[in-house]
Amino acid sequence: MCLLTAAWMKDNPQNQMKLSQLRILVAVADQDTFSEAALHLEMSQSAVSHSISALEEHLGVVLFWRGRHGAKLTPVGERIVDHARMMLQHAEAIAQEADLTRGLKGGQVRVASFRSIAIHLLPDAIAQFSQRYPEIVVNLSEHDNYRQVEKALREGRADIGFTILPTDNDLQTWQILDNEYVALFPPSFKLPGQQLTWADLANHSMIMPPADRIMMRDVYDHIQSLGHKLNVISEVETDTTIVNLVAQGLGATVLPRLAAEPIPPQVQVFSLPVPLTRVIGVAVLADALHTPAIYAFLDVLKP
Repeated sequence: MCLLTAAWMKDNPQNQMKLSQLRILVAVADQDTFSEAALHLEMSQSAVSHSISALEEHLGVVLFWRGRHGAKLTPVGERIVDHARMMLQHAEAIAQEADLTRGLKGGQVRVASFRSIAIHLLPDAIAQFSQRYPEIVVNLSEHDNYRQVEKALREGRADIGFTILPTDNDLQTWQILDNEYVALFPPSFKLPGQQLTWADLANHSMIMPPADRIMMRDVYDHIQSLGHKLNVISEVETDTTIVNLVAQGLGATVLPRLAAEPIPPQVQVFSLPVPLTRVIGVAVLADALHTPAIYAFLDVLKP
């Protein structure tokens, strides 16, 4: 063979060893027969035999003695298979390093949320994500309202946050769900007509969250804009406590459905006479550099 031809064969990518050939080489060495290696690799025996023959032709040496009792490594084959094992180990290490850089093995995703989302939506999403990417840690912080969530995003204390849409342009958002405000009445309440009216609400004693809570401003603004007013006899901080008080017949309330869940079966649930809905979305900083782990978590959240 002339030197020009030898150099061409060395530099031509078609004549380079492939990782697949090295995996087959190691499998035949471990299994002692071409047929067992083929079963192990879920390949045809002819494909295994062809791969070994091509590797031997490329290297210019015989790697296995073939016989009716199987395939036995030649002395040079024994030395080469040791190198092949090391090359495969290095290839796996390269892939692991790439995974780490992509953020899909190791690292963390910091999620900021208000309570109702943290209770009802995130446990399932985090479970799905952890099953797919078990080495990524998900840190969840709960906040009193969506404004605090947005603040955590802008201050770099969270990677992903749940908020109410629409929001400011510095956040990139995706809609997750519509959360309707509902009126909850005690079991003893009898609806005078076919559907709930503002008079029904105005005439009933109401147990409400504090009026200065952000989620309640929309309710009061909505009702006042329609010329009505609620008869609030008590303000209670915790949504669950309010729902339980309604279940005991001590009053009615208006809450976002998700905040009211789980609603006891005896509590009567009505849409408002003029419906009101909060659009909940997931948000990230629009101009930030996000890791693949963050995008992977967003993929789990998106409907």
